[in-house]
Amino acid sequence: MAITIYHNPSCGTSRNTLAMIRQSGEEPEVVEYLETPPSRERLVELIRAIGITPRALLRRRGTPYDALGLHDPKWTDDELIDLMIAHPILIERPIVVTAKGARLCRPSELVLEILPNPDIGSFTKEDGEVVPHKSRGR
Repeated sequence: MAITIYHNPSCGTSRNTLAMIRQSGEEPEVVEYLETPPSRERLVELIRAIGITPRALLRRRGTPYDALGLHDPKWTDDELIDLMIAHPILIERPIVVTAKGARLCRPSELVLEILPNPDIGSFTKEDGEVVPHKSRGR
């Protein structure tokens, strides 16, 4: 199975996650979800695969979250999904899908849990934070 990343190239966490995937020796399918949003069905599948609620996938900063009043618990899961489809910027990123599962990769090193080859050596994020080298089986 190929690796897919739902990516926003303007997001440092998303860029770091993509770089870790590539450092593992894989070239993922990159879906710039703001340009090509997932279908409603696919978004529901992703939420289920990650094992979170739709509310947990909402992004607040830089989105219409506050203007729409999404902090209010009145919104149902279906309504939140509809709003994410209408406003893809509300979808938190990056989401990565591999044969080993799906993750919302915040922080970016969560991607190592689902990579076929998580032993990527030492990795330095864009902000200078070093992700320590971890051998397989640890």
